[in-house]
This record gives sequence, C-alpha cells and structure tokens, in this order.
Amino acid sequence: MCAQYRRRVGAVRPSHLMFTSGVGALVDLPNFSVLVQGLDDWRYDNIPEWEPIKEERLLAAVKTLHGKRHVEQLRPAPWLEGLDGDPRGPASRIGVPTTPFPAWLRCTVCNELGPIDSQVFGFENEKPTRPHEARFFHDSCGRKRSGRKPLVVAARFVLSCTAGHLDEFPYSHYVHRGGPCVKASHPRLQMEDRGGNIGANVEIRCIACGERRNMREAMGKRNEQNLPRCRGRNAHLGTFDPQGCDRDPKVLVVGASNQWFSQTLSALVVPRSGANELQAKVEQHWVQISRLPKAMYAYGRENVTAFKELAKWTDDEIDAAVATVQAIKEGSQQAPTSGYPDLRTPEWEIFSAQQLPEPNDDFALRRDPDGVPDPLKGLFADVIQVERLREVRALVGFTRLDSPDPDDPELVRPAPLSRDDPKWVPAGEVRGEGIFLRIPEQLLAEWEQRVDGSTALSCHRAAYAEFRKNRYSDRIAAQFDPMMHWPGARFIALHTLSHLLIRTIALDCGYNAASLSERIYAGNEDDPRSGILIYTAVPDAEGSLGGLVSQAEPERLVRLTRRALHDAKRCSSDPLCKERLPQPPADFLHGAACHVCLFVSETTCERGNRFLDRRFVVPIDDPKLALFPDLP
Repeated sequence: MCAQYRRRVGAVRPSHLMFTSGVGALVDLPNFSVLVQGLDDWRYDNIPEWEPIKEERLLAAVKTLHGKRHVEQLRPAPWLEGLDGDPRGPASRIGVPTTPFPAWLRCTVCNELGPIDSQVFGFENEKPTRPHEARFFHDSCGRKRSGRKPLVVAARFVLSCTAGHLDEFPYSHYVHRGGPCVKASHPRLQMEDRGGNIGANVEIRCIACGERRNMREAMGKRNEQNLPRCRGRNAHLGTFDPQGCDRDPKVLVVGASNQWFSQTLSALVVPRSGANELQAKVEQHWVQISRLPKAMYAYGRENVTAFKELAKWTDDEIDAAVATVQAIKEGSQQAPTSGYPDLRTPEWEIFSAQQLPEPNDDFALRRDPDGVPDPLKGLFADVIQVERLREVRALVGFTRLDSPDPDDPELVRPAPLSRDDPKWVPAGEVRGEGIFLRIPEQLLAEWEQRVDGSTALSCHRAAYAEFRKNRYSDRIAAQFDPMMHWPGARFIALHTLSHLLIRTIALDCGYNAASLSERIYAGNEDDPRSGILIYTAVPDAEGSLGGLVSQAEPERLVRLTRRALHDAKRCSSDPLCKERLPQPPADFLHGAACHVCLFVSETTCERGNRFLDRRFVVPIDDPKLALFPDLP
C-alpha cells in the first residue's frame, strides 16, 4: 500500500494470485477494497535466497506471446517465513503491494462521500496480528456517537472498459451533469442508498448546491451517454494510456465478477522425450557440441564429455538437432502467428508412449502390468496412474469485462502487467497426483463418423459461431471467422466423460471436486489424440496422499466408471435437461448438461462448463449419438 498505509491488510493463497486476485484485480477486504499493483512495485530485495521457478518449457511459451519476449524468469509471489512468530518482524513488511481502490469513500453514518486525499477520512491498522481490522474512519462525522469512530467504506462504483482500463467513478462530474458546482470549487457530496428491488437505487447529492442524481442514470447501454469518455487509466500502474482510449466505459460495482479475468498458461513438468530430449541435451551442452562439425562426431563420442549423453542418437539426428537449436538462437524460427503456444504435445507424447519415463522428483507414472481391466477394455485403451506430478502456472495478462478466449490470445485485448515490457511474470507451482485415461482411437473415429452431420452436432456448431459473434461483436474484424478454434465433436465427448468421472470421484471417494482439475488431449484427423488427465494440483496436502491414484486400481476403476456412465443416463432435471440443445437466439455452449448432472466448479473445468452434452457419451435419446451405446 501507499507509504502512510504500509502494513499487511490481508492474505490470499498463491493460487489466488493466478486466478482471482492477481495484478490489476480488486480485492474486497472486510472494511475496504484494494487494487493489486503492477510488477514494477513488487520487491524481492529483502528476501534472502529467493529463487525463480524453473520450467523452461513454460518460460519459452510465455516469450512467444505479444509483449513478453523479454521475460527471463517465472517468479513466485514475494513472501518471507516468520510472520506467525514475529508479527512485527521483517516478514510483515514483505508481500504483494496493493493500494486502496476505489479511492472514493463513504461514511456509513452520515453518508459523506469523498476521496482519500481530501483529508476528511483517517486510517487505522494498529494490530499486526489482526489485519482484517484495518479500516478507514470519519473522525469529524456530524452524527457520530460516543465510542468508536464511524466506519468508512469504499464507494462501490468504478468505471472500466474492454481495453482493460479501470478508473474512479466521476461523482462530482456526474451529479453536476458534466459541469462545475455553482456554489463551490470542491463541493462536499453525499451517497445515499435508498434500497429497493429494481436495481441500483443510490443517489448522489451535492451538499453545496443541492443537485441530486440517481446512479440508475449511469447504468445500462442507453445511459452510456451520461458517462465521460474513458481516460485510458491503468490504475494498477499509476499511468494513463498515451494513445488514449476509444472504448465506451461501463459502470461496475466493486466485487463484480467481470472486473478481472486472468490470462494464464500452465504446463506439467514432464521429462523430455525423443527429439525434444535430444534438443534439450544439445541446448544444455551447446558450447561443447556446436564447436564440432558432423565429420568429427566420432571423435567427440570418444573424447568429449557432452557426447557421452548422446550415445543413443545417430550422427544425423544430432546434426539435425544442432541445426534446430542454431536456428532458434539466430531467430530464424518465428513464433506462432496465432493461438497460444502448444504446451500439450510433450505431455501427450509422454502419456501415450509405450515405454514410461524413469520417475523423478517431479513426475512419476505407473501402468498396471495387466493393462486395462477386462470389463473396461472396450472403453479405455490405456490407464496410467500418475503417482507424482508438478504443474507450473504463469500469469501472462488479464482482461476486464470479457474473459480471454482459451484458444485465441488476440481476440480480447489484455491489460499490461507493468509499465514497460516485463522481465518476469508471476508464477506458482503445485504438486499432486492423477489418473490418465486414453480412449481407443478406432472407437472415437467411428463415433465421429456417426455424429457428423447430425442435428445435435449441427446445433452445437451453430451455437459456437453465434457465441463468438455475440460475445465479441464490438471487436470483430472484416476477416472474422466465427468457427475459428472450434474444438470439435471429439472434444465434447472427452470433456463430458471427464466431468462424469470427476463428479463420481467427488461423490464416491470423498474428494472435494474443487480440488480436482482436468486436461483434455483431443486431436483431429491429422493428429489423433484421445486422452483425459484428471489430477489434483492444489496448494495443500489433500491432493498428494495417493487418494486419487488409488481410484485407478482395477476394481475401483471398474466400479467408478460404471457408476459414472449409468448415472449419466438420468438427471433429476430430465426431461428438460436431456432434451436441451442450443437453439437460436440462445448461444450457450452445452446440450444435455446442467448443475445437477455435469457442471463442476470453475477451478476444475478448463473450459468454463462449456462443450458438454451427455447424449454424446451415453444413450439418452438416439443411441447412435452415444460414444458408449453399450454400457459396461
């Protein structure tokens, strides 16, 4: 916080800084709200021996995104152990910096409205062990009673736009309808909440001249003309956009769910395999290997230490890897022109390999010697117990009003994390365990042929196009392709199956569903992939004690799968649920799915509970549409 308020005012988990309370987010505290400041203000100077998070594959992916080419590190949030033992010690002065926002406050007794710098309000945070009691107060309140000074809270309206800008609501400008007060240069204001059940019924009143205006006149599309133009303010950086802003501002209430959406990348730390493994070793020993031409590789194998690690590759393969690394270093290989970098392929290669990699501290797999249990051989081609995994997540940006598209990083404009191109981005790492299930490719291919051209799939495709048009209509370019990044029927089937298993695990095994995550590996005709990874990756001990891995034991997996598929045939919301298909003008992206049968928490689903439909997995109407028409 600012110098006069410098003391701890709250705490969040590291994962919150990735998904709910990261750079630029408003965090609602018990008595006021704060804005998480940009990376320029994060300090690590007083943290001895702190280390960046190591994950080269994720770091390389971050560098391919616009404005991130200078990123050199993935850093954890600034934190120092010892706060519990010494609340006033060095650890109390280290953390993620915030600033009070909105800076307009309202007295809860007399309704006086004013900015923090007006000297009307005071601040107290005297108990380092009770940061939740930090508060602003109105010392000169005309209605204060004996005892504690009246509490002051944040005035609950702010302005934002789809370019990611965030600004104070211009109360004085608004109540005086764009002009100055005729009685005072800096008029005192009041905010009166009149209650009611017809939306915002909050009135702003100027004490000096008596002007009044209800906040309803600032809400909605038709009242946008009552708001000033967006000033291009990046409040978390303390700057204004030098190019200005051409977007229309919207009124947001503090605490609104659309004030901040994280844009993240995540990767499982998996061993390098095949060409990736060779390339990694060449990069590691570049100085020794690059000096020798191909004709001297035989000499190198006998006399150069680095070549001892390349024994299982031929001279041609080593030469090709050297050329690839050289091209990357010279910049001749360009980053992808569209879409997010591919972080799933190396993971899929490991999970689908016949020979599992050697276990290490970050990653360990086990395959039952007897293979898939007999009752499930028609459903699964492979079952792997992921006994140990590490996931690294990086925050690469954030958006306001519109959430970022999970496939197209350019469709929604992200707000900057720092004033200049960042040299690092915030990251977090979690450890856990999981189950990997691979669906037979032939089964999926035959099913795709059956559903291709069906009314149900056509409705899903049409809804996807309508969804993109409606959601991003003010940013659609002339070459806008409404079907770009359509995930395909295969993804819908795999995603639905994943949710069925997650919900059954949560109900049958006592797992908290919010502790589970999913990764769907769904390919296409050119790149067939058909895998589901259900895993625990949470910052506590619940997801690393073997509870999920044990569900892949043959008897338990058979019981779990049977229950998931049979329960999917009925829903207490049927027949409404099972008959549902996305139809115009609706643009929701699910069919036979609802909170009763398929939806899971936002932290669990990688696609926000979209692309789900029970009819594509089990027979609930037309058996031809079901991936598994005959249940085990």
